[in-house]
Amino acid sequence: MAHSHATGTKPAAIPDVWPNPISRANSDEWLARNHDRLREMRPRLLVLNFANGVTAAQGRAKVNELINVLGEASRYQGYRDPAAPRFLRYSVEKFVDLTDPAPLAEPLDHNSSLYPRVPNWKEGINFDYRRLFTPEFDRLYDVRDPKDPARRLSLKEMVNQGLVHEVWFLAYQGKYGSPYESIEVKQAYDARFRKLPGQWKQAGNGADPGQPFIGRSLRILFINAERGPGCALESLSHSFEGMARSDAVPYLRPYFEEFGGFNLDRRYHTPFDSLYGRNGSELDYPTPGTLAYPWNGEKRVVTHYLPAGGNVHFTPNGRHDYDLTNPQPVMSTIEHFRMGDGSGGADQAELWTPQAFERYRAFCPDCMGPWLVYWRQNFPGYRNRAKDATGRPMKNWWPFLFY
Repeated sequence: MAHSHATGTKPAAIPDVWPNPISRANSDEWLARNHDRLREMRPRLLVLNFANGVTAAQGRAKVNELINVLGEASRYQGYRDPAAPRFLRYSVEKFVDLTDPAPLAEPLDHNSSLYPRVPNWKEGINFDYRRLFTPEFDRLYDVRDPKDPARRLSLKEMVNQGLVHEVWFLAYQGKYGSPYESIEVKQAYDARFRKLPGQWKQAGNGADPGQPFIGRSLRILFINAERGPGCALESLSHSFEGMARSDAVPYLRPYFEEFGGFNLDRRYHTPFDSLYGRNGSELDYPTPGTLAYPWNGEKRVVTHYLPAGGNVHFTPNGRHDYDLTNPQPVMSTIEHFRMGDGSGGADQAELWTPQAFERYRAFCPDCMGPWLVYWRQNFPGYRNRAKDATGRPMKNWWPFLFY
């Protein structure tokens, strides 16, 4: 009888970068199984330019600027650690110029004639997301099947093959309405990170019921052609809020709500769950550990107030939406989230002011950009020092983007 003999070759190492030869596409089961191995993700973009007057070169430059910001914002506590690596390294798989060669008789906010407007639009959202998944747009994308170059791929096929992981598009916003900032139809998982077959969640900042579930998660970002990377980063950060709180990934929700202050009603018995729900009242911080706010004509005070990460519109000491300049110091645990490195095993609290993100004011100056680079750098990312409720190392939050 013949016997086999060991060859001495080592088994192939499991990749620590995604996509890779084993896993290429959003929602691959491989991602959940190998989440903790990953040291870098390289998602590929399909970029569409509907903004008349924005050249392909200008559009690519705007996209590359945002890619750079997202990379910097994925460096775990990069403001403190110059050697912290970028976890997210986006690249453009294809840039599709859909602008008109000549001015339109009716400019409609200067968006292209190929812009998928909602028929008989009256108000609100004016972008028909469903059409991005139709043969009409397959022809415009003109992405060929690597195995059969004579055949064009649909958007669903591009995502299934792992050629595309997100769609970004440039357009104008004006009196004829606008798209959603960033939306996602996301594959749903159970508490053990197992896919729930056929189940999905609306997991973005808003939702278009026309966007189909294609069997894999897909995020679609609107980039306002007249704004900079900070505004697009704000849209994507709202989208992260929506994804984290959608319950598509049950593990993430409680930790993100703790980080982002979406549990104020449970923690401090406020009449709102987050500062988004404060009914427009102006907040005040009389001492570093006190939050004061008006409610129904009376002044209310929260003592022993200790915010962690804040949300997209509110820094730890934000007085109102978009406040980037409040000099009042507050105690915060944002830079020690779930580390248990303070007294009695609590997270260490420190005095906090907007000086913490001063370095990013020139780097990402518009909208909430400077705050959000710093905010995202404090997400538990690659090699984070946070612990989950069981005392185990907190899972890196970034791979959840592509579950």
